[in-house]
Amino acid sequence: MDKKIGIIKGSLRKNSFSQSIADYVVEHSPEGCIFEVIDISKLPLYNQDYDDANPQEYIAFREEIKSLDGVLFITPEHNRSLPAALKNALDVGSRPYGESVWNGKPGAIISQSPGAIGGFGATHHLRQVLAFLNVLTLAQPEAYIGAYHTLIDETGTLKNPDTQAFIDGFLSAFTDWVEKIS
Repeated sequence: MDKKIGIIKGSLRKNSFSQSIADYVVEHSPEGCIFEVIDISKLPLYNQDYDDANPQEYIAFREEIKSLDGVLFITPEHNRSLPAALKNALDVGSRPYGESVWNGKPGAIISQSPGAIGGFGATHHLRQVLAFLNVLTLAQPEAYIGAYHTLIDETGTLKNPDTQAFIDGFLSAFTDWVEKIS
């Protein structure tokens, strides 16, 4: 049976590089895995007042995460950290207290930025949050993609063969990790 892996993008922007990477991953999923993008754009901001009467968006999101065998986070870096929308999704999934949908899920991170260090700050902060949520995050290899604007064509499609090969290798390691944890 195929492993079902969700992709959560830190960027909400329609034509983001996170979207370009997600498109590539979905189209080039390793054998035995199905990758699908999980939309976080419509999640209301987390509010503890909602812990008793959850918005429908929270309920649907949590059920979707529960159905996954693993989660791939694809994120840009915002001010040397993870984007607010991604942090919100993590918070929504972690509640109500004691019922986190993240607990024990295998995870991995691909970060990117227009700069040379490829979203290192975002990955570092995201790893801290995921460790607290008990997401079993792939430690090696790491995936930092810098100067992303040089790797895509005018339509936003990832065209750089070296980057494609790097992502393919990363996905192979991640799917092995998901299989091992499962």
